[in-house]
Amino acid sequence: MSEETGFNQKLKYSNDKLAKKIRRNVGKAIDDYNMIEDGDVVMAAISGGKDSFAMLDILLSLKKSAPIHFDVIAVNLDQKQPGFPEHVLPNYLESKNIPYYIIDKDTYSVVKAKIDEGKTTCGLCSRLRRGSLYSFAESIGATKIALGHHMDDMVETTFLNMFYGAKLKSMPPKLLSDDKRNIVIRPMAYCREKDIVRFAELNEYPIIPCNLCGSQENLQRQNIKAMLTDWDKKTPGRIENLFKSFQNISPSQMADKQLFDFDTLTIDRSAPKKEYKFNSEEISSTNIDDSLVIQIANI
Repeated sequence: MSEETGFNQKLKYSNDKLAKKIRRNVGKAIDDYNMIEDGDVVMAAISGGKDSFAMLDILLSLKKSAPIHFDVIAVNLDQKQPGFPEHVLPNYLESKNIPYYIIDKDTYSVVKAKIDEGKTTCGLCSRLRRGSLYSFAESIGATKIALGHHMDDMVETTFLNMFYGAKLKSMPPKLLSDDKRNIVIRPMAYCREKDIVRFAELNEYPIIPCNLCGSQENLQRQNIKAMLTDWDKKTPGRIENLFKSFQNISPSQMADKQLFDFDTLTIDRSAPKKEYKFNSEEISSTNIDDSLVIQIANI
């Protein structure tokens, strides 16, 4: 076997291993949160970025082997950004024989008119896009809306809300819309961005950059991303642990009075006392005599 052949075999093995890892993580997230059920019509929101391309690929792969039947429809919202290559997504989706819709809505003009130059456009852009997708999902009978957010996105969003919004909230893997008319799922919730980057490069997706917000410098999210990237380099596994903490919340150990009733906490010493660890303490000094201790205990 030649050196080149050996290298190609190792590369293929590495690529296959990565694809299986991402597929396994997506499958586990779908199973853990019951994201997709028999008969579902999943509307995969495709932005033209690496995350949504990868999500669409994996969903279509799982559709072939899943023990249930579900359909996947790709939907792109053309927000009329200047220079947006309108032909790229239709050409790609048709070449793969993937059912799709391209819907047009000039949210770009709305955002530019309402947001001052230099200010972050992401919030308004996201709300306008979400409303359009919700409405269209219902019109085509989609029962789930799949978004390409991954683990890094969810951790970043948590810190964004903490640092800049004074709220402890994130992007949930599965979400019922406020009007209860749509369910949003994030099948990539267990996937790391660095794996998706490699996966997208291997698959040579025709990535379309976002000229509206992607080109903005010094956004709050970019600052958070830089912080988390540094953490990840210094302490591998920290991002995964942060995400796992979202799945392991103890309301009584936080401070939200809406989630836990702190007002009515009461002592109950009616049951036999259990032995505490390290309870063999000895009093070395006090100015309270035994009679006062007995008096307090009998109150």
